[in-house]
Amino acid sequence: MARRTKADAKATREALLDAAEELFFQRGVACSSLEQIARHASMTRGAVYWHFRNKADLFTAMIERVRMPFHELVSEASAAHPHTSPLAAIQLGCEYGFQRLEKPRYMRVHAIVVHRCEVFSDIDPREIQNTMVRDCFNALKDYLEDASQQGLLKPDIDPLTAALLLQAVLSGIFHNWLRDPQAHSIYEQGSKLVKAQLALISLKPLS
Repeated sequence: MARRTKADAKATREALLDAAEELFFQRGVACSSLEQIARHASMTRGAVYWHFRNKADLFTAMIERVRMPFHELVSEASAAHPHTSPLAAIQLGCEYGFQRLEKPRYMRVHAIVVHRCEVFSDIDPREIQNTMVRDCFNALKDYLEDASQQGLLKPDIDPLTAALLLQAVLSGIFHNWLRDPQAHSIYEQGSKLVKAQLALISLKPLS
């Protein structure tokens, strides 16, 4: 019975997060109350407060379901493609990230953070975006420093400059796609653009 209760509680929590994600995406965070989220999930507001302290707590939990630390993306990619160079690891990590973004949940949550959320309670969507950017940039810089030490970068490109260039490319790819996700595949177009940028800084042709 205990196992079933734990499983039921987890299912309830996920259903509430699903409902919040749908309403936040449709109406925006400000226009979606906890009571509306509970009704959308066919539950009571008490069920929401059983799992979440407030809307900010629920919002944070929703974000956590789609976190994509770049180092983790590369680790997943490396499991399927071992013995890759640092530049190839960046390419694979980006491709894995683009594939995730094309999944409805990932697209919706990132659209909420960028386009459908304002500062509320102790949540600042700008800081969430900045944190994502910093995490990605620091990971890129780590891989590019490895690439530089291995003699893989062109001599006139230092790791910091290379990381800034790639971060700018990734930001453009992401925001252009998020404005109209149906216009093109971020995986197909993004993968090509990242490969082109890596080719510009690589001393040798990418495999």
